Formats: sequence, C-alpha cells, structure tokens
Amino acid sequence: MFGPMKDLAGKTAVVTGAASGLGLAFANQFAKDGMNVVMSDIEQPRLDEAVAQVETHGTRVVGIITDVSDGDSMDALAAATFEAFESVNVLCNNAGVAGGLTTEGIDSANWKWVLDVNLFGVVHGHRVFLPHMVEHGDGHIVNTASMAGHFPGHSAYTASKWAVVGITMGLLNEMRQNDTGVGVSCLCPGWVDTQIANSDRNIPEWAAPAALVEPTEEQEFRMQFLKDVLAAGKTPESVAQMVRDAIVNDSFWIFTHPEMVDQLAAKHASIMENRNPEPFSLLD
Repeated sequence: MFGPMKDLAGKTAVVTGAASGLGLAFANQFAKDGMNVVMSDIEQPRLDEAVAQVETHGTRVVGIITDVSDGDSMDALAAATFEAFESVNVLCNNAGVAGGLTTEGIDSANWKWVLDVNLFGVVHGHRVFLPHMVEHGDGHIVNTASMAGHFPGHSAYTASKWAVVGITMGLLNEMRQNDTGVGVSCLCPGWVDTQIANSDRNIPEWAAPAALVEPTEEQEFRMQFLKDVLAAGKTPESVAQMVRDAIVNDSFWIFTHPEMVDQLAAKHASIMENRNPEPFSLLD
C-alpha cells in the first residue's frame, strides 16, 4: 500500500466547481504546490478567468466546462483529463448548489436539481476517476460535504450533504479494506466566504419553481443573516490549506470550525441515550 502523498509537485488534480469560491482556492493551492490542475465548472466566462489566474503559478492548467449532474458530461471531463495528462492523483468533488426559495411545500424539481449536483456530482466523480486511481494506487479523493451534513435540516441541501458524508465514510472504509492506497477526505465547511447563497444563478429552467412567492420578513432576515455570516466567515484560501494538509497527512475529517463540531455533542448524546434530539438550527 502506498502512503500519504507527501510530495504533490508534478502530479495532477481535478477540481469541480473550480471557477470560484472553494474550488478556485483549491486550484490555486495545488498549482502553488507544483501540481497540474484540471478545472471544471459549468460557467464559461468565470472558468476562463479562473484558469488564467491559476496559470500564473506556472503549472499546466486545463479548463473544461462540465455539468457534474450529467453522467455524459462527467465522462467527457474524464476523457479530456486523460487526454491532457497521463494520470490523476487528486480529485476534489467540490461543485455544489444550495437551492432557492420556492413555493410553500416541497418543490420536487428543485430537490432533484440540488441532489443531482451535490450528490450525483460526487457519485459521477467516483465513477469516472476512482477505477483509474485504484489502478495506480497513488491518489486521494476529497469530497466537499458541509456541517449541514451533520445537523438537522428539512431541505434538499441538507439531504445531499448528509448523503455525501455517508458515502465518503463508506468510500474510506472500502479503500482501506481493499488496501488500495487511495486516500479519502471529507470536507465539512462551516461559514466560508463563498457565493453558495447565490447558486440559483445556474438553476436550469426545468428546476426553477413555477411560481415564486414573496419572501416573508422572517425569510428575508434569515437570507440576509446567511449572507452576512458567510461574508464574515473563513477565507476559501485558508480552507484550501486545510485540504492540502489533509491530503499530505492522509486525514479523513476536515472541519473548518471546531466550535461547530463541539455543538454535535448534544446530537451524539441523544443517540447514545436513545432520546429525542433537541431542536436545532445552524442559523440560530
């Protein structure tokens, strides 16, 4: 079994959702470490600008427009990656969306969009790159989950992130049981200064709610609160350093906010004591 990837220079990383936020920070960090980088995103102008930025670090950078929710698009990403580079060593399944304000009740199309991007984007990433990484035995996968994947929330975003946490833990178990040499990390960001609250800018027409309702005063307050805490959160660059360290140290959990981890004690206690959990909201 290969050990952790102590030296990243000369190796290749693939990052989805790489045109902004965390993905762009990952790409910059990897390029600074001497890695070749494949940057994938669904937004063409932003991706072009991001590639130009990462290229300034002097390594080979390729930008590929990709819809991670579409299996064929992910197949094309893998094909273009292997055409450009002999091997992939790091995969960051990072693309994600939050969903938007909908009519009262559950909007099935909106849920499908969020799950397709946040969950199946990860599944497709595993499908198209994992066999190659297992074959050469020198790789590491980082899946971007969220602290929302540990706390309650009746939303598509929460459902998708709980699922990402679960399958990432399952992947780690499988990679270790089979002694593959492929490392696995689960990134669970708290408040980070990204544009996730504005991700509905990329919502497809079929998933857009048929009728939007005027937000209530409470909804407007919570949305503004979310944007404020994100803007005051950690920088994507600081999280990218955590991701880089997790790869070279073969660490599974990447928690950006230890104080949020401490808040999980009450949930875990309710499980151990077989009692009903207390109400909780990350926005309280």
